[in-house]
Amino acid sequence: MSWALLVLLYIALAQSWNILGGFGGQVNLGHAAFFGLGTMTVRLLWARGTPLEAALAAGTILAALTGLLIGAPALRLRGPYFAIATLAVAEILRITAANVLPDIAALPPRALAAYTLAPRYYLALGLAALTTAVAAWVARSRFGRGLIAVREDEDVAESIGVNAYGHTLPAFVLSAALAGAAGGVFAYYHVGFYPSFAFSPLWTFDPLLIVYLGGVGTVSGPIVGAVVYLTLREALALRLGDLHLLIFGVLFIAIVLALPGGIVQMLHDILGRARTAATAEVTPAS
Repeated sequence: MSWALLVLLYIALAQSWNILGGFGGQVNLGHAAFFGLGTMTVRLLWARGTPLEAALAAGTILAALTGLLIGAPALRLRGPYFAIATLAVAEILRITAANVLPDIAALPPRALAAYTLAPRYYLALGLAALTTAVAAWVARSRFGRGLIAVREDEDVAESIGVNAYGHTLPAFVLSAALAGAAGGVFAYYHVGFYPSFAFSPLWTFDPLLIVYLGGVGTVSGPIVGAVVYLTLREALALRLGDLHLLIFGVLFIAIVLALPGGIVQMLHDILGRARTAATAEVTPAS
């Protein structure tokens, strides 16, 4: 159940990154900032007696507002400049959290005594379902089609009447809000962690790797990618220790070069070729 919970958490986090990075083509390297804000908001409020529902709502709203504050100027930048700007914001928050909150954020004794895994699992399951439903809506909606047009060619999209900024900024805020909600689930699940860990680049690059592994810009890609990634990570980490990080780095490069569409696109191509071969076998020669 603990492994399944982590898979669900990574699905939610990857889907939230995919909304902006996959459908919109804006590579956000500061996703950890919103995850960390959601994590620390929920942990601090909940530990002080605030109901969990209110703490989760506060963490999500704070992440969304921060996304609006950061995205408004950052999305005026293009390409690597946007990526660098978002990475810088996340690192500033990580360093600030390490200095301002140096102690471990542990559960209070009353919460620790009543700790059970099942409600954390179902909360993660609900969030994974919600983020997947939001990603599916984006993929099929008029807003999503405009976002995809911006991803393919921003200048061409502008020339046919698509407001690039008017699409990427709401996508950024939505992505940030869902990342904050994922951080809230992590705060509810994890017994104790250093606040700086909540802002670690891990929470940016893991979902990015999962999205590209499964299939960037697809709804099913983050789901497939999270299952494959967590399975391989657990298996390799137990046998190879920190060496598994090097293996994942090589794997990421290989996938981007050889399978730019990820596992989902690869499976789609295999099934397409199989259907074509089957049709050719049953079709009589002319």
